[in-house]
Amino acid sequence: PNEKIGRAKTIQRDKDRAQSKEKNITTMIIRVRTNIGVWRIEDLDASTSTTADILAGIAKTRPHVVYEKALSSDPRCDNPLDSTQPLSSQGLGHGGMIHCRVDASTCAENTVDGSSSAAADGGAMDTGNKNEGAAASSGGNTKRIIDKDGSIKLVHAEGPSTSGSANRGFRKGLLPLRDMKMAWTLQEFTAMDDRYNFKILRQDASFVGKGGVHLESAAVNDFQNYLRRFQFQQQRFGYLYGRFVDEEDEEGEKEAKEEEEKMQEDKPKPGGWGARLPESEEKKVKKNAKVIVEAIYEPPQEADPEAAEGFVILEDPNEENVESLAKMLGLQRVGWIVGHPPREEGFQLSAAEIIMAAELQLECAGGIEATPFVTVRVTVGDDGNVVVEAFQVSLQCMEMVAEEAVDVGPNPGFCYVNETFTAIQEGKRSATVENNFFLTLVPINGYQSDMFVSEFPRANRAYDDRQQTHDEMKRQLSKSGQSGWTFIDLLSDFALLLYLCKFLDVKTDMPKICQSVKDREVSLDDGYKLIISSMAGMDGSY
Repeated sequence: PNEKIGRAKTIQRDKDRAQSKEKNITTMIIRVRTNIGVWRIEDLDASTSTTADILAGIAKTRPHVVYEKALSSDPRCDNPLDSTQPLSSQGLGHGGMIHCRVDASTCAENTVDGSSSAAADGGAMDTGNKNEGAAASSGGNTKRIIDKDGSIKLVHAEGPSTSGSANRGFRKGLLPLRDMKMAWTLQEFTAMDDRYNFKILRQDASFVGKGGVHLESAAVNDFQNYLRRFQFQQQRFGYLYGRFVDEEDEEGEKEAKEEEEKMQEDKPKPGGWGARLPESEEKKVKKNAKVIVEAIYEPPQEADPEAAEGFVILEDPNEENVESLAKMLGLQRVGWIVGHPPREEGFQLSAAEIIMAAELQLECAGGIEATPFVTVRVTVGDDGNVVVEAFQVSLQCMEMVAEEAVDVGPNPGFCYVNETFTAIQEGKRSATVENNFFLTLVPINGYQSDMFVSEFPRANRAYDDRQQTHDEMKRQLSKSGQSGWTFIDLLSDFALLLYLCKFLDVKTDMPKICQSVKDREVSLDDGYKLIISSMAGMDGSY
């Protein structure tokens, strides 16, 4: 009987644990990318939270933020989120990324230890003592004492913090259990603890179909040729713009025809027994998308060997024009490319590159979801030949980065696990995870675009032989009428079109030009040909 009771208790405990885990899935984290950094808002209800809950979460640590552009789904902040609708109905899930712009001078973070205690005690206490405000504003380790006159003072405390959250936390960096909730069941505690445990598993395949990634050869060659100027001793990155194409879109007609013929053969013959049709057909699973890269854009950056990524990203005044131009051309950001110095065999991507890849995949997917977004690395081998490889990080890596469970450390070949979390690798607790555990390989195919050329000098490059000028525009467009080139063929260059955005109206002129680039049956207006030719200083026909 005791054994039966024990088994029953075990079964009930497992059921309660499963139900508790399901309950915890209803909470989520949303990341807010601003012009001064990324903020993480936790404990949002996955089904009911709105933008008001995000703003309230930001206000807890940054109470005086002034928003220059509202919370939006896109980096340009052109598509504000609907404040009346839940986040879930707007395509946002756990780990999702949203965007806004803020006044940097209003974003001071309230990190005083005593502030949380004051909030827990029911708000700020007016003691009439100016020293308390001064101590609080200094942001150091503080404690409250009762003065001789009976008033409460906030004074500096020497040495390390002795707050309960520091020494008695449920996990390092977290509050004690009693500060979260007065009473806990075993199932609640287990479910709470499971949120901070990760069993490291290797993902077998990427989210990209068998078509892999098709890299525009001229664009990639131009990128690696610039890296050769520095013997591949400087790191540099760029964003890949192109299209996600479902393999079914290209093969759909052929497959549909073959399927129809097969069904005709399987149909029962009139008046005979024939072959029976199956009672139920297996639903065809939609294939993953393949990635077609048409152009590369390199944002402003500075090579910095001391930085974890090997470079520092600078503010980009062309960011809005790049996104607008890509949208007008029917393109989107489908990946990123990074060039780096030679590394030892087996060392593919650094921890900083792994984390950046995960953040970009999260941004593309709108959360911890499968996405074909790719990472391409370019380097040089021992034989002097260029090596180009494509990867994706696993879904588990995306989740750990969204939770801020991994970070960079002394060894760039490993991701270091945040002390708040636990990583179980091969049955043992591990403080690090080898980067290759997070990577899946994506096949690469060479590709020559039938829509774009890649000849105009790139923006944001220092020490390059060619710069973006009207003379370079003349050199390129003057080939019109030679060797089969037309004016619109030569104009269909992502870098050149971006250069034109500086001189033509992005909202009225560029959409018409881009329409002719996308659809060659739509003739470019002669007026635009005349304007562009005049800018380039071209004489004669165009």
